[in-house]
Amino acid sequence: QVQLVESGGGLVQPGGSLRLSCTVSGTIFGIYMAWYRQAPGKQRELVARITTGSTTIYLDSVKGRFTISRDNVKGAVYLQMDSLKPEDTAVYYCNEYPSTSWGQGTQVTVSS
Repeated sequence: QVQLVESGGGLVQPGGSLRLSCTVSGTIFGIYMAWYRQAPGKQRELVARITTGSTTIYLDSVKGRFTISRDNVKGAVYLQMDSLKPEDTAVYYCNEYPSTSWGQGTQVTVSS
């Protein structure tokens, strides 16, 4: 299994921005990567996915606000989050796509 460590979460005001980082042990060459999130009382959902060719898809509610990117050489995946809303509050997880074992995630809280 690939080992994933998420970072960059925190408390931010509505309208603010955060950049989440995912450091990956092992290669991510040839592997689709994704960001997921899970809000309290809700199921985990796919937020964004990026293919090996950098094709991206997004959850409709974050489209235009979030941007996923990857650096295969560095072994990292990023999620730039702009215009954050309270409903974006969740624990965010990085993973392969399809998902494998889950890490601890990073907490994102959007509140004034």
